[in-house]
Amino acid sequence: MGLKAFLSKPLAAWVVRKQNVWAKSPINTQQKVFKKLLNSAQNTLFGLAHHFKDIQTYEDFKTCVPIRDYEALLPYIEKIKGGEKDVLWKGKPIYFAKTSGTTAGNKYIPITKESISNHILSARNALLNYIDETRNTSFLAGKMIFLSGSPQLGWLGRRPIGRLSGIVNHHVPAYLRSKQLPSYPTNCIEDWEKKLEQIIHETIAAKMTLISGMPPWIQMYFDKLQERTHQRIKNIFPHLSLLVHGGVNFAPYRKKLFESIGQEIDTIETYPASEGFLAF
Repeated sequence: MGLKAFLSKPLAAWVVRKQNVWAKSPINTQQKVFKKLLNSAQNTLFGLAHHFKDIQTYEDFKTCVPIRDYEALLPYIEKIKGGEKDVLWKGKPIYFAKTSGTTAGNKYIPITKESISNHILSARNALLNYIDETRNTSFLAGKMIFLSGSPQLGWLGRRPIGRLSGIVNHHVPAYLRSKQLPSYPTNCIEDWEKKLEQIIHETIAAKMTLISGMPPWIQMYFDKLQERTHQRIKNIFPHLSLLVHGGVNFAPYRKKLFESIGQEIDTIETYPASEGFLAF
């Protein structure tokens, strides 16, 4: 057992113990988070306009903060793009996440240092919960492939902008970075077909133990591997033991993915969104 695997079990137990403390008191936990968010944002432009200092209950919140769509928030987004601070959240965001909308085209979601921590720690905790439940740490001994958008960033106003998966790629912890595939240059390839070919070149001979990504992306990767080798994935990657997926409903892809692998393996479902890491 390697050092990372050895240390992961007590860390997993500690994280799960802490998690269970707040999970067993959901109403009290929700109230604490509610108050913390209101207090943190009460002196922002949005907080002042919606009387955050006077809000004590959820009923107060509903009265002071009406439901609105993204277009109604655009004036605030424009102020952030112009460099103003303390608009929707204290300080200035460190990124904008670009997300495709079904009703209003592209949307730009401010990403703060707090929300980046939420994404990274939640992804870590998903793996630690799995370790605590199964005691399986074998995936830590090999390479891990993260099929994601390009980590190359552009600019929107004075803030860097990119797809959420590309932004998060810049914050992969150092203890996982050495295990991560594909390489940064490959991840930056925009053309998906070319990118997939290079990913296969970098991974086909590697000791792959974990694969993460959206199910259709993973299936396309598997299809190309099988087309190249005429083998099932379990023969190409005999140490593969964990599939981490999110972004779309897994059910329509489950049967085909496991057929491609040649056996069922453990899976972790995640629910990351530009607005925050919601669940695992």
